[in-house]
Amino acid sequence: KPIDIYAGVAEEYLAMPVIKGAKSPSERFPGAVETYCIEAMMQDRKALQAGTSHFLGQNFAKASSIKFQSADGAEVHAWTTSWGVSTRLVGGLIMTHSDDDGIILPPRVAPSHVVLLPIFRKDSDREPVMNYVRKLSDDLKKVSYHGQGLRVEIDNRDIGGARGWDWIKKGIPLRLEIGPRDMAGDQVFMGRRDKAHRDKIAMKRGAFIESVCAILDEMQQNLFDRAAALLRENTCEVDDRQGFYNFFTPKDKEKPEIHGGFARSHWCEDAECEARIKEELSVTIRCIPFDAKAESGVCIYCGKPSRQRVLFAKAY
Repeated sequence: KPIDIYAGVAEEYLAMPVIKGAKSPSERFPGAVETYCIEAMMQDRKALQAGTSHFLGQNFAKASSIKFQSADGAEVHAWTTSWGVSTRLVGGLIMTHSDDDGIILPPRVAPSHVVLLPIFRKDSDREPVMNYVRKLSDDLKKVSYHGQGLRVEIDNRDIGGARGWDWIKKGIPLRLEIGPRDMAGDQVFMGRRDKAHRDKIAMKRGAFIESVCAILDEMQQNLFDRAAALLRENTCEVDDRQGFYNFFTPKDKEKPEIHGGFARSHWCEDAECEARIKEELSVTIRCIPFDAKAESGVCIYCGKPSRQRVLFAKAY
């Protein structure tokens, strides 16, 4: 299924955990028989519909007279689908991982993996340090990371501390500062984008080259684990209407704080209840999760019998 491909891309490459499911009838793409989606939780606990796939049945084929000849020679309207992902995934990537210092890019999708920042205390340092940096760059580019060579930048601009901050804002995974002392010790001074900007360590040049792929994979996993923890800690089962309304209502309505999350609650499958919840709380059914088990309960809004839980959230 396309939706499984989306989920694989989001989780493996973007380090963004998602919930797969089907849309309720009122949330389907107009004219579709079914709409499937992946839903991700952003740092403000709102949902982002990160990708959708639509089974259109024969509806659009009939409207557009799209036909094919069947095995028995008859003309039959085609069954069609519509699927693809867009800049929503890019937005989801930014909102899932970034912090107050700028964007954070998972290494699997970062346009560059490492930036080398040569440091010159005096003019006589420039040539030997740059020679060291260029040789390090050449050696790093020979390293294969998930089937491709490491992508390395060299930034020798003379703009002071703004140079490092520029790369932090861009989200490059690894920053290596290299000055005369580092060169003399055959080492690099490394900063990681998944850690605080002042959290840097010295590493021997050879050890860094040998471990750079493991470091990048660890960063990739760290970013996924952070996002997964946020999703897990802010997803809960809510079974009573007052608790549901409390969950999605900020304490300060004038300046709403971060609140809510994902609520797995029962729904009677009545579109009227769904519409009332949306009108009163700005909360929608994000999806009927594929992993939702048949489970008897009562609708969170009207109290009528329900056969399974669905995923409610405020969303972008």
